[in-house]
Amino acid sequence: MQFHVITLFPEMFSALTESGVSRRALQNALYDLKTWNPREFTHDRHKTVDDRPYGGGPGMVMMYQPLKDTIDAIQSQSQDVGDKKSKVIYLSPQGRPLTQAKAKQLSKLDNITLLCGRYEGIDERLLETEVDEEISIGDFVVSGGELPAMMLMDAVIRLLPGALGHNQSAEQDSFSDGLLDCPHYTRPEEVAGMKVPTVLLEGNHAKIDAWRQIQKEQRTQERRPDLWQVVQAQEK
Repeated sequence: MQFHVITLFPEMFSALTESGVSRRALQNALYDLKTWNPREFTHDRHKTVDDRPYGGGPGMVMMYQPLKDTIDAIQSQSQDVGDKKSKVIYLSPQGRPLTQAKAKQLSKLDNITLLCGRYEGIDERLLETEVDEEISIGDFVVSGGELPAMMLMDAVIRLLPGALGHNQSAEQDSFSDGLLDCPHYTRPEEVAGMKVPTVLLEGNHAKIDAWRQIQKEQRTQERRPDLWQVVQAQEK
């Protein structure tokens, strides 16, 4: 998988490429990442990428031209190496929520471009003509699209075959079947008077699977009734 990231702060992505599962996946060539700074596609000596919004108001807006030229360069490179057109995703609080199902869908693609906004946003004309999809990581606002982009990438990378140490790890994550995950325990068997549930110590895998399923359903009902309603509706 090829990731292209359009960002004014490419150094931030070292957190993804130098740590954990995403670092190992990069070393094992499961994905590649290239960052693109729109300042390199400006035409003035100040490398201007933003300007005041029409109609007034606080903050600045990222300009159309540098971003358009950056996307054009990405698409040109993608086609030169024989790939299909890169899917352009803008990380935005106005987008549809990132879910496990969406991450799984994106993990099937070969080429993704992630557009990281800054300031008050991006000129709407670029969003209308160059962006295929807007995705949100939650109903809150952060300073830019870099952290959301890294979260999206991490969610997708761990779904790539070979990224995790155990093939079933991703399949058993929370939300994979619409439910929250069950509780987990490790040694020692007792901590501060709290014991590991007996069923997990008996070695009966059928009973363990049944217990875990019950725990997942109970947790989802208690903690995320909205998810439980969706699961119930799908079963009808």
